[in-house]
Amino acid sequence: MKAAGKLMKVFVTRRIPQEGMKILSAAADCEVSLWDSDEPVPKAELLKGVQGAHGLLCLLSDKIDAEVLDAAGPNLKVISTLSVGFDHLAMDEIKKRGIRVGYTPDVLTDATAELTVALLLATARRLPEGVEEVKNGGWSSWKPLWLCGYGLSGSTVGVIGLGRIGMAISQRLMPFGVKRLLYSGRTAKPHAAEVNGEFVPLDTLVSESDFIVVSCSLTPETKGLCDKAFFSKMKNTAVFVNSSRGAVVNQEDLYEALSSGQIAAAGLDVTTPEPLPTNHPLLTLKNCVVLPHIGSATYSTRGVMSALSARNLLGGLQGTEMPSELTF
Repeated sequence: MKAAGKLMKVFVTRRIPQEGMKILSAAADCEVSLWDSDEPVPKAELLKGVQGAHGLLCLLSDKIDAEVLDAAGPNLKVISTLSVGFDHLAMDEIKKRGIRVGYTPDVLTDATAELTVALLLATARRLPEGVEEVKNGGWSSWKPLWLCGYGLSGSTVGVIGLGRIGMAISQRLMPFGVKRLLYSGRTAKPHAAEVNGEFVPLDTLVSESDFIVVSCSLTPETKGLCDKAFFSKMKNTAVFVNSSRGAVVNQEDLYEALSSGQIAAAGLDVTTPEPLPTNHPLLTLKNCVVLPHIGSATYSTRGVMSALSARNLLGGLQGTEMPSELTF
């Protein structure tokens, strides 16, 4: 056993799946302290918890800014986030201080793509409305136009951001008989050929798609990308789905587009803020399906994410290779 002075202090901002905790507990040179709750750590407790820490394992909901980094002090070598997104990390500050960052891409791609397809189908075919009608007695005789929605067969799908997750969504949608797959982004992607993807300007994608799926990362360029002008170019029979980040969408403009019939329906797994207040106008609309950011929520995926974030953390502490390091 090493002398107590040699132990490296690690702060974990939330209860995480046991796969990750087991790895951390087994590391002889770590002293792990945990915010032992399923709820987010309050800022004051985060500032207290990181004091003198060598490593920090955090979640998407923890804002790691200059104040947190200052509270941690000069010992901090590594930040490991249990997420693929890193817009909650003050990257400029982190870079300045030479702190390494680990994240969890790839491992949640399949689960997020599956959930996005489920959300698209649920929104387009009005599943939540249907379930509600069964429960409230609205289901009477068979009616030719009752609860009609939109199908994927023969449709044009537009994917904004054909990265790992965008590609995985596209691969799952093709067997439904999608006729054209359009995508937009900074550059044309060679792997788009696998799904016969056509690289088009954003305006073309927006005006020609029957289904629009947003799967880009949140950057200064994509923040508020889906706004009034965006929705006004969409077909009024089109369905909009976002499983990327809430801030990519201007929610007031989306509400307007949905309530005025400018677009047919929307499915969101991400919102601003999260959680969305229960009195939010979007929740009054029948043609808007909102999920509580559960893209990666399968038991196996969360377990793998937890283990990867623990290994990233240990790699950073020990000055060795991290399985998934963010290079910047």
